[in-house]
Amino acid sequence: MTRATLAAGMTIAKTAWQADTVMTQQTFMQRAGELALEKMRDDDGGPFGAVVVHDGKIVAEGWNQVTSANDPTAHAEMVAIRKACAALGRFDLSDCDIFTSCEPCPMCMGAVYWARLRRLYYAKTQADAAQIGFDDAFIYRELALPLAQRAIPMVQIADAGADLAFREWAQSPDKTRY
Repeated sequence: MTRATLAAGMTIAKTAWQADTVMTQQTFMQRAGELALEKMRDDDGGPFGAVVVHDGKIVAEGWNQVTSANDPTAHAEMVAIRKACAALGRFDLSDCDIFTSCEPCPMCMGAVYWARLRRLYYAKTQADAAQIGFDDAFIYRELALPLAQRAIPMVQIADAGADLAFREWAQSPDKTRY
C-alpha cells in the first residue's frame, strides 16, 4: 500500500519509512503525527508520536506508551530517544534531530538536552496539549520553587556510599563524560 504523494512530491510505501529514502522535514513530522494517531487508536497510549532522524533517515520511532506499559516515563520522545541510542550504539545524538507531534514536556525536554539532539521540531504546542488534558504548567511552576515549597517533600539524607561514589567519580581519569 502506498501513501498519498507527500509534500516533496515523493510516494513512499508504508513499510519504507526507515528505508534509504530521502525525506523532508514535513515527511518526518507527518510520520510523528501518524504514529500518534495510529497508536492512540490502537489504545497503546496518548496522542503523541516522535521520530529521531540521522543522516536524513528515521533511526527510531516512539509513541506514548504511558498507559500501555504502565510507565510514566514512556513518553513518545523518551521512547524514541532510547531506541535511537540503542540503534546507533551511543548516548550522544548531537548529529540527530527529533520530530515530535507536540512540544515536549519538562521531562522530555531534559532528555532532549541530555541526548544533545541537534534540533527539535514539533507540531502542537504546550497550550494545545493543555486544552486536551495534558497540562504540564504545574511542573514548570514546581521546578521554579525552592525545594522546601514544592508539593512533593524533598528530603536530603547524607550517605557515605553516595559521598564515596562522587569522590571516586571526580578523581577517576577513565570516566566517560556525558
